[in-house]
Amino acid sequence: MPSDLSPTARALRALEILQARPGTTAGQLAERLGVTERAARRYIGILREAGIRVESSRGPHGGYRLRRGTKLPPIVFTQAEALGLVMAVLDGQPAATDAEDPVGAALGKVVQALPENVGRQAAVLREHAKAAPDRHSARPDAAITSALVAAVAARHRVLITYQSEGGTAWKAEVDPWAVVVRHGRWYLLCHSRRADAIRTYRVDRVRAVAQTAHEFEPPGDLDPVAVLEEHLGAGWEFPTRVVFEAPLTEVAPWIRPPMGRLHPLGGGCVLIGSTSNPAMYAQEWLAAVPFGFRVEGGEELRAAVAAVATRFAAALVPEDG
Repeated sequence: MPSDLSPTARALRALEILQARPGTTAGQLAERLGVTERAARRYIGILREAGIRVESSRGPHGGYRLRRGTKLPPIVFTQAEALGLVMAVLDGQPAATDAEDPVGAALGKVVQALPENVGRQAAVLREHAKAAPDRHSARPDAAITSALVAAVAARHRVLITYQSEGGTAWKAEVDPWAVVVRHGRWYLLCHSRRADAIRTYRVDRVRAVAQTAHEFEPPGDLDPVAVLEEHLGAGWEFPTRVVFEAPLTEVAPWIRPPMGRLHPLGGGCVLIGSTSNPAMYAQEWLAAVPFGFRVEGGEELRAAVAAVATRFAAALVPEDG
């Protein structure tokens, strides 16, 4: 941290640290500010004199924290932070360039509230930058997402109404472990009570959420992203089994997690999974794998692959004459 900052600037930086890391000790605060512990305590005193309620406690879980309900001064962004925020929003929500879009309206309010010297460039970036929408991304309903996140935080079981890509709808009682964002899509990682198994549901296909009074305890060592990746291809209506002639190490880089899991099989490997959309599985996923394969199951996937093969074969028929 620059050594020429004023005590007020260091006190404001201390406030930012406490907001981000409640329970920061005097030693940790001193290290982050680049000062002595005595000086760090002096900056805490400056904050208290300004009417900001900073509490302190001793013990292994002690440290400084802001009292709940403390009214804080306006958020101050550096130019790099402001531009980074605008870029991140546009990257994740290309429609945010439109003031009529809910996220665009919120971004506009943030940019409008920025100081002139910081907000000017952020406003120019938002106005003139263009982002191409990701055709694989999907925006879930904000209220549905909020209800699921609330259930995850409260550790309460939920009853969800889910609709597959094919239009089939059903209800499922699940323990919501986590909401995970992956490549522009939002997923609910959960434990299905009926199937007694881990399931992953796309949040944009959840039509209703009802929190129940039943509590649950998620696995203590849960890594939501890793578990999601492992189970994306499990639990859908149509089973899939595809045998590849190439070794697993060569095929693996071409297999997306939703396609299922690869297992060695002789000199090749086998992909076992399930899908709710055999046509997409065949046309977008299998067709992109540059190795020979045969579909051993299920019948829906075999029919979808046959349809793709027929269409490609028809493209090679010479014109008459």
